[in-house]
Amino acid sequence: MAHIRLIEDDRGTADEIAHELRRNGHAVTHFTMIADALAARGDAADLLIVDRQLPDGEGLDLIARLRATGSRTPALVLSALGSLDDRVRGLRAGGDDYLPKPFALVELVARVEALLRRPNDTRETRLIVGPLDLDLLAGSATRAGRALDLLPRELKLLEYLARRPGQIVTRSLLLRDVWGYTFEPNSNVVDVHIGRLRRKVDGDGDTPMIRNVRGQGYVFDVPV
Repeated sequence: MAHIRLIEDDRGTADEIAHELRRNGHAVTHFTMIADALAARGDAADLLIVDRQLPDGEGLDLIARLRATGSRTPALVLSALGSLDDRVRGLRAGGDDYLPKPFALVELVARVEALLRRPNDTRETRLIVGPLDLDLLAGSATRAGRALDLLPRELKLLEYLARRPGQIVTRSLLLRDVWGYTFEPNSNVVDVHIGRLRRKVDGDGDTPMIRNVRGQGYVFDVPV
């Protein structure tokens, strides 16, 4: 069971979310104001769900203030503002995921569970593995000083692999944790993205870092 803090001023929306999360075994504490959420003592929450438009301010400011204190509690941002710029702003403010309204409760629960599965160090803003350097806050990556032109999904995929060097990562795990799917679609979406990522990361003359294990998945190898 996870303890989730929900900061949402719309009572109907909050009641629906809280009911669904509790039905899935989680404890929920509900706040309607930023001030109340900040005044809550301790950092016992396992996850934050934060609406952007709150009566006493912008929900992203709450997340940014918590990040400034060193809090790594994962945060799911909810908002009727769903443009690409809005989503990027939400992630750069310290949000770990962004769900535009309206949404299906089943999707919200799936995203919550995906965030809860992440290891705590996924909120670090810098990841260095061998010659690979990921700046997660800036959304950029380099290999041995060479800039990698990665799309957001490719960066997320590379981060997931780089945090598990030497481990076999199956397609099902990638679909679940990178794409947020609770089912396995009839497509080769993982293979296509891995192929593109490999071409960007493993350049001419480089020791390959992304390896296919036939019938099982992929392994991220750190050059020695």
